[in-house]
Amino acid sequence: MTGITPPKFPQEFPIQVAENEGMPSRSNFKGSPPPAARTRRLTGTLTLGLSKTRAAADGLRSAKEEPMRHHKESTRHPLARLIARKAVVAGVIASMALPVFAQDGTGPLPGNAEARSYGGGWNCALGFRVTGGECVAIDIPENAYATGRSYGSGWVCRRGYEEVGGTACEAIPVPENAFLRSSGHDWQCDRGYRQERETCVPIVLPDNAYLTDETSGSGWTCERGFTASSDTCVPIAVPENGYLTNADYGDAWACERGFFEIDGRCDPVALPANAYLDQESYGPGWRCERGFEAVDDACVAIDLPANAHLDRLGNRWSCDRGFQLADGECVIGR
Repeated sequence: MTGITPPKFPQEFPIQVAENEGMPSRSNFKGSPPPAARTRRLTGTLTLGLSKTRAAADGLRSAKEEPMRHHKESTRHPLARLIARKAVVAGVIASMALPVFAQDGTGPLPGNAEARSYGGGWNCALGFRVTGGECVAIDIPENAYATGRSYGSGWVCRRGYEEVGGTACEAIPVPENAFLRSSGHDWQCDRGYRQERETCVPIVLPDNAYLTDETSGSGWTCERGFTASSDTCVPIAVPENGYLTNADYGDAWACERGFFEIDGRCDPVALPANAYLDQESYGPGWRCERGFEAVDDACVAIDLPANAHLDRLGNRWSCDRGFQLADGECVIGR
């Protein structure tokens, strides 16, 4: 029959495959040139040839990507080693810091501890102290109580007791006729007694005296009108027109107004005309009125010149501003 095309079948054809196909080529060689690649004869269909060619191409790409991957991994290794070293150092620091955190009450909650009401963490219960991340009981002696402080011994003696040797609390010895002070650390004699070393002895109260609250000294003082002399109270001799000062020190009496002291007595003040009584303890006991000046035992009127004025007290005068004194007068200054 003519005009009919006969069917086509896959034909086998030889394929030359190099044994080193897919390996990266070398551009430079030293010495003798490399030997030619050995080939082997393969037979198969076209489909087999395409598959082998595709596999060879994949192998070539893999061979090219391998050096690049190796280069990337080599560049990442120093960074990875640095991160690893930092992680190790951080771990060491954390392991060293854990006991410190525990000392501050920020670690796990141990026994005999209670969580803080604010800020997180925990505190040891009263009578316990943090040691190595644990709450260890404090050795509190008898007649003492825990302070709850993290410093010091952690305990103090109760009222009426004193610390002895840092390990015990002994009672404070209070002598007879004495009582423990409000502070609880010392004692004081009862009223009517005074301290003599470590005892309280009765106060011998003289006539015309009364007890005081002073813990030092004799414990008594004389009544008004009497003064202490040795262990007695003697009357104060107050002259006529005088009065008691009630002063603990200094003069026991003073003269009344209008009188001044002379040889232990109070004589009346001779008040001149144009004068008034002066309460100063020194001087004649009087002062001249304003516009008068004292001359001997009298107050004489001041003859005020022109361009002059009285001073603040009014018993002297001065020239006005711009004038100066010359021969008892105020003249213009030059």
